[in-house]
Amino acid sequence: MSAGREATEPGATSSEAVAERIRRYVLDGRLKPGDRLGREADLAREFSVSRPTLREALRLLSSEHLVRASKGPGGGIFVAATPEQGIGLSVSAAVATMLEAHSIGLDELLETRILLEVPLAGLAAARADERDLAELRALLAEIDAGAPEFPYMTELDARLHHVIARIADNRLAGAFTGWIVEVFQPRVSVVIEPAVVESVIADQHRDVIRALLAREPVAAERAMREHLVYLRDLLSVIEERDARIQENR
Repeated sequence: MSAGREATEPGATSSEAVAERIRRYVLDGRLKPGDRLGREADLAREFSVSRPTLREALRLLSSEHLVRASKGPGGGIFVAATPEQGIGLSVSAAVATMLEAHSIGLDELLETRILLEVPLAGLAAARADERDLAELRALLAEIDAGAPEFPYMTELDARLHHVIARIADNRLAGAFTGWIVEVFQPRVSVVIEPAVVESVIADQHRDVIRALLAREPVAAERAMREHLVYLRDLLSVIEERDARIQENR
């Protein structure tokens, strides 16, 4: 770890500077989750810092989901996630906290989803290769063969989201959209299930996939927008109905 003895950055505390150098080392070394960084004592010597300073740096990195500690034989400090995975986990945790605190609502999250996923669908249509197209064809065949039941539609929607984010090949955008599947969908599904029309969702999924298969970015963005606007309007109707029920009690 030759980066260990670089000078600390101006304005940064020692622990923050060490944390930043470890981040760079993970990136420069293209380390993967599960790769071992070393023992705490070794890292403290490598960075020429005290054990308390190193522990604070590791605590910062752990809070970002980037490293984890393991005790016992063969233990030490390990890479827990790539930087983009760490960003995704942090964003998901923050969104979940905001929902629990009622400082953000499902309607605002759905608006954010439109802002993120519509251009991602266009990117995916432009960048899909033959292997991606084969995966999309398999998804389309699965929709055509399956019963349009809501739990299945929700599970397929999550898979389609992951496929589109991967095909779009923008790691940072993918990291910022992880909360959609991990936090948003489980909560919104409970709200809209009584009112959703499963066949409409299935048709919208078909439209998105067909546009991706045709490699037509504009059509892919339009199909994704129509799908998300349908969910937004459905959520709005349900919330207005629930508000009227509360007023009449």
